[in-house]
Amino acid sequence: MRKLHISSVKPGDVVAKSVFLENGNVLLGQGVELTARYIDRLVQLGIDTLYIQDQHTEDIIPEEVIREETRKDAVEAVYKTMTTLMDQPLVKRRTSLPDFGSTFQKVFREIITDLSGRRDVLVNLSHLHVLDGYFFHHAVNVAVLAGVIGLAKGYNQQQLMELGIGALLFDIGMTQVPKELWSRNIELNAEERKRLQYHSEEGFNILRGQHNISVVSAHCALQHHERFDGSGYPRQLSDHNIHEYARIVAIADVYDALVSPRPFRNSYSPSDATEFLFATGNSYFDLDLLRLFLQHVAIYPIASTVQLNTGQVGVVSKVNAQAVNRPTVRILLESDGSAVSSPYEINLYDKERINVTIVKSL
Repeated sequence: MRKLHISSVKPGDVVAKSVFLENGNVLLGQGVELTARYIDRLVQLGIDTLYIQDQHTEDIIPEEVIREETRKDAVEAVYKTMTTLMDQPLVKRRTSLPDFGSTFQKVFREIITDLSGRRDVLVNLSHLHVLDGYFFHHAVNVAVLAGVIGLAKGYNQQQLMELGIGALLFDIGMTQVPKELWSRNIELNAEERKRLQYHSEEGFNILRGQHNISVVSAHCALQHHERFDGSGYPRQLSDHNIHEYARIVAIADVYDALVSPRPFRNSYSPSDATEFLFATGNSYFDLDLLRLFLQHVAIYPIASTVQLNTGQVGVVSKVNAQAVNRPTVRILLESDGSAVSSPYEINLYDKERINVTIVKSL
């Protein structure tokens, strides 16, 4: 399969990887042949990339770090909890919140079990979902990314669970914010921005009221918008005054936000997102944690379409953990734009390919 921007997809193409609704159910399943109507509808729903079957890349399959069943259970749990909080009247929220700590302990235990069994796999967030599902799928992606960092740091089971629960529920305060403030694509005024920013404190208050959720997990909600240089909110904390769990969640939050389509922009490529993160190390983020994170993320994920400085176009067939920016690429188009008669692969890590680089993702 190969990943393409929605603008390059055409009627007759066959879906190679399912697209999901906000609650984790399938919207468009693997094997469906696309029509113009389907494509238009996907664009309306905020889908900006698709995985398409292709005879030259049928053996190229992105490797997920968690099983689809695990992801579905996690998204469903987040969806049910968040929508319940959104739907409750304000007075009831303050007096009778659902006891969801045990639910998310079970959910993250499944995530960490999957991650522990695939620690050699570079993370590729290839799961596709509708724009309205961002809030719920984003929480699961942040938990996955945070779990990867926690494992890389050698956290024990208690630390992993505290981090994971905090990562799954770090944005729970957004359930108390009017949806139009975080879903629209226009600039907020000062009052609206202040209201939106208060979600971190509201999230902390919700989580610390749960008897089976650690207060350090709750700090992921309180501090995930703090920045290493003190420029964040709500308390302008800096450096190691920010809890390490929150510093990890901050990196995971921004990375997944960048690689996801939003109402006001298309998604960034993983390479552009990682470049942004690295440029802000020790200003926005803890540089040591950031370096650790970038060692475990696929900058050019398997099945992504890329252009080389030679003008050739191909699909990433293998990633290289020793040099994440030097994958193996299966060439489909030569530099003059002509299709190759028989696709072949170039390993950018080979010494003889030292002058060949990826210039952009397509």
